[in-house]
Amino acid sequence: MPLTQNESSSIIEPAGSSQPDHAQQARPAGGAPRRGSTGTASRSRFQEKEIRIAGQPAFVLHSYPYKETSLIVDVFARDHGRVALVAKGAKRPHSKLRGVLQTFQPLSVGWTGKAEIKTLTDAEWIGGLLPLEKSALLCGFYLNELLLKLLARDDPHPALFDHYVATLNQLAHDEPPPIVLRKFERILLKETGVGGDFSLSSETGAAIVAADTYVVDPEQGPRSPRADDTAPRVSGKTLLDMEREDYSDSNTQLQSKFLMRFLLAHHLGGAPLNTRQILLDLMQL
Repeated sequence: MPLTQNESSSIIEPAGSSQPDHAQQARPAGGAPRRGSTGTASRSRFQEKEIRIAGQPAFVLHSYPYKETSLIVDVFARDHGRVALVAKGAKRPHSKLRGVLQTFQPLSVGWTGKAEIKTLTDAEWIGGLLPLEKSALLCGFYLNELLLKLLARDDPHPALFDHYVATLNQLAHDEPPPIVLRKFERILLKETGVGGDFSLSSETGAAIVAADTYVVDPEQGPRSPRADDTAPRVSGKTLLDMEREDYSDSNTQLQSKFLMRFLLAHHLGGAPLNTRQILLDLMQL
């Protein structure tokens, strides 16, 4: 049975649950605090300053109930990254937010506040994208789960936001999901600073040779295989194809799938991806 957008809560773990935010822990928002009274006073003034944002392009990544009538909504905003917002009264029958805060819908949002979870002040549907259906919808949930688990909150990624919009558009127009997803996974790791360069050897700095075999160290990049490697072996051609975003070769498609699965598992710290398991289950059926 095809999934609906309202079923996302059963696929993606609540981003604001009691579980720790791995992205936040792995990538602190700032450096160590300055010592001395001047730094403390400056920090206090910053904490007291209330942020007000209006008209920000954004997408809902996930939402879950908060108190009796409200929602906590994780949005991906173009100039502010992943932001947690409380949508007060959004569950009330006549709330104007009730039909707006849907996944994969282009929105213009505003918020205010100085805490980690801020207050949604406005959300309007701006349109421009076709809806995702059937397998494309599940692929969209997979993108959202990656963003929830790999992006730290309040870390801007405007280029990644543009790629996300383009990826949703490609899925909506029935472009091949495996190729669309591999491109986005690669861009996501690059934009978060862990993607590396697949055109150069991390050992020698020399150009990758298409006919040779390599493994990709998640922290260092491509290198020659060793006897104790657990990383999947891939051809140099696959790495060069991925760097060029050329997935026309069937062998590149197959090897890139296992390579990206390995790299994502490393950067997720072993945390499972619910949507990937559902995709695997559906393929078995």
